[in-house]
Amino acid sequence: MAFAFALLAAVANAFATVMQRLGVEEGAAERSKGRSMMASVLTRRVWFAGLGLMTASFLLQALALANGNLTTVQPIMVSEIVFLVVILGIGFHRPLGWQEWVGSCGTAAGLGVFLAASSSTGGDARPAPEDWAVLLIASVGAVVIAGAAAQRGPRAWRAASLGVAAAICFALTAACIKVATDQWSRGTGWHLFIHPESYGIAVAGAAGLIISQHALNAGPVAASQSALLIVNPLASIVMGVWLFDDKLRHGGGRTYLECFALAVMFLALFVLSHSPLVAASPHGERLSDPATT
Repeated sequence: MAFAFALLAAVANAFATVMQRLGVEEGAAERSKGRSMMASVLTRRVWFAGLGLMTASFLLQALALANGNLTTVQPIMVSEIVFLVVILGIGFHRPLGWQEWVGSCGTAAGLGVFLAASSSTGGDARPAPEDWAVLLIASVGAVVIAGAAAQRGPRAWRAASLGVAAAICFALTAACIKVATDQWSRGTGWHLFIHPESYGIAVAGAAGLIISQHALNAGPVAASQSALLIVNPLASIVMGVWLFDDKLRHGGGRTYLECFALAVMFLALFVLSHSPLVAASPHGERLSDPATT
């Protein structure tokens, strides 16, 4: 059940990405009038349509986390980029090249082998306050460092740095969602209004959304997408093991197979995010890279 909900969430996120990308492109034209990037984006209806789909993806992800663990659900979510390729290829009649085929097949194969080999179990532990404190300090520190790194350097570096920051925020959001769904499933839904993780969803999710929009506008989409898609599942696996006592099967060569599968998946994601199809706008034009400010 968790697998199905996670796949549906990835599909919804792929459609949301297309619509939000269109909104960012349209909003970029308004920047010449002295408006900020986010102020311009918030005037685009297509961006809000994407936000609606992102909300649907959020709810589906919550259902997936309610029925599964963090180390399984979050890696499945990276299949979003494979669905993105399908949407752009079929919906916008774009041709698929070797990068799209190799990247999509490699991502699917690597993900499938990792899930089969790891057979993640557990994930039912209630995070201790001290574990949350350590994780929050580490996460906030990493986001601040990545944000500072994005202030200088070439555009690809800036976009990648912001992608890393957004990935950590989204992984932290997923961890908070996991706690909230646990509270709800235990019949203590009213605790959601006083539980700090509920507000963590809003804060981390909003931060991730804003940072990801700036990442799209900071430089090449390939740079920001590569960083986001690779760092998010890695951060989620660490958080799942640290907070919820997720257990990955080891022994008998499983550890090497899991690492190899993840390496294949990340390499395929890197190739896929650098493909002309993903780096281009849904209309087929290369996304513009803003001038260095």
